Amino acid sequence: MNQGFVFGVNQAIPITSEVSKNVWSFTLRRGRRLSIIGFLQPLISFVYGLVIGGVNRKSYIQIMEVEALEAEKTGRTRVIVQDNGPIHRCHEVQKFWSKWESMGLYIFFLPKYCSEMNPIELEWKHLKKDELSGQTFDDELDLAYAVINGVQARGERGNYSTQRVKFNSNSTT
Repeated sequence: MNQGFVFGVNQAIPITSEVSKNVWSFTLRRGRRLSIIGFLQPLISFVYGLVIGGVNRKSYIQIMEVEALEAEKTGRTRVIVQDNGPIHRCHEVQKFWSKWESMGLYIFFLPKYCSEMNPIELEWKHLKKDELSGQTFDDELDLAYAVINGVQARGERGNYSTQRVKFNSNSTT
């Protein structure tokens, strides 16, 4: 059986910030943050979703369902490598684990405080540094479009597919 390892985690980007090298400077207007959750298969694909504010259980479960359905459809086992964030281990999410495993989706947790072992962390770093650096955003929508364009540009340069999950919707792009 073919196996696919997918690295997943969520990351928050302050909306009213300017990214300049590794220094973040904040404007006077403090907006909500844009959170991104994603699954990276190095050199193959990057599936992600954007949420204003934090990623909640509902959004996390929705994107995991997309991955489980993909595993079931293709017949390829998928292993999601993720950190020990509370959302990943909450009781509501644990109820889905056996269902996801029966569909071919397995979850592997990294040791605590070892997020650097997850390759998607490097992807987040490059998205911020290479695609968003030196830009300011007036609002959440501007930042969201910049992130979408940045993910697409990284996918094109890296020759891997990108797919955005639209939360509270049944469609992906």
